[in-house]
Amino acid sequence: MIKEVPHIDRQAGVECYCTDFLGINGRIKKKSDEFYVFELINDMILKFPYFSSQQDKIHKFPIFLLEKKGLDSNHAIIELKKKTGLTLKILGIKDAKAITTQYASSENTKNIPKKIETSTIKLSLIGFLNKPLSKSYLIGNMFKIKIDDVQENNLKSFTKEINKIANFYGLQRFGSERMVTHLVGKSILKGQFDKAIEYLLSYTSDYDSKFSKEIREKSRDPKNYSTLIKNIPRGMDLEKKIILTLLNGKGSISALRSIPLSIRRLFVHAYQSYVFNKCISTALLEGEDIHRCVEEDLCFEIEKPLVFGKIRRYRHESNSIKDVIPAVRLIGYNFQPRKNSRFDDIIQKIIKHDDISPNNFYIKDLQELSVQSGFRQTSLCCMDFRYSGSINLSFKLPKGSYATTLLREIIKPNDPIRAGF
Repeated sequence: MIKEVPHIDRQAGVECYCTDFLGINGRIKKKSDEFYVFELINDMILKFPYFSSQQDKIHKFPIFLLEKKGLDSNHAIIELKKKTGLTLKILGIKDAKAITTQYASSENTKNIPKKIETSTIKLSLIGFLNKPLSKSYLIGNMFKIKIDDVQENNLKSFTKEINKIANFYGLQRFGSERMVTHLVGKSILKGQFDKAIEYLLSYTSDYDSKFSKEIREKSRDPKNYSTLIKNIPRGMDLEKKIILTLLNGKGSISALRSIPLSIRRLFVHAYQSYVFNKCISTALLEGEDIHRCVEEDLCFEIEKPLVFGKIRRYRHESNSIKDVIPAVRLIGYNFQPRKNSRFDDIIQKIIKHDDISPNNFYIKDLQELSVQSGFRQTSLCCMDFRYSGSINLSFKLPKGSYATTLLREIIKPNDPIRAGF
């Protein structure tokens, strides 16, 4: 374990590396065609009786293959709805800085387009289902990635440590170069809606352009809104929605609700993710073995590779260590810590430090953003890892896990953002 990490990792609650591998430096996403993500779903869903290539009385709901580049999944869905009126449901959010292929379905059953193409999106109809897609059908993702500008290409010693990697949320969960989403989420949880708006409009980072910093600095004063609305660049679409709402005399809650629901939900989830990262970091730094269950841990049963089953309490005398994996209870409004639970104890200390309680996750003024507790496995659980050349990688991860979490352990970047993270 290496304890020295970049400052931006610490902002996301990631306070150590899990491997002793020194890293190959290098960068990712140098070219758009060097980072591929392909969604893996239960293949039974694409077979009869669930699936039909033709629409009928039973198989009414369309299923599409959504391919995109240079755009995150939420913005792709918004763009498609503007273009066609089609409301799509996806299983997982894919990063903008990648070429991704994922599944999408819709409850629209009439006037179904066979294909839609834009400069960044390709949506192709592949058939019809007996019910819309559910997140329970998602298994994981397969990745094909090239790392450029490496100092060496021998990963033999790294592969021996690959099972040590924790299941940290990646920087993109928090905004990447602009690490703001969890700060917005924490403000919302505390009922500090004006503060949340302030973060969204004016928070800056070292990676912001001079023009962007000027825009955000001016946004601190509402007197500048009328002028700003004419100068806000295309990439600040959320900021534009917020300022337009405020110019119309509405308050901060309405301004937050001007943001699409799928995006504003990410804010509270980002804080939940930050607490998870901080919890795992703390456990590792305190010498806990997070990859093996100990007595009284909650654990996932491992059904098959990449697939985790029901949650149960670990009993050493009645369990095989190989068939379970530790689970951390995510903070939410129904979070009920158990006595002497190693992860629950850490989470309580983190939220106490932040002056947050589980009750804060039930948000009376923005009930649609309320978040329940959940569970997340402690280990990254990488499968089928292969490398070749200098350096091409392929591997599979369970749903909800981040390829960048694996890549940071390989590269050990001094500046993650400039390295493509």
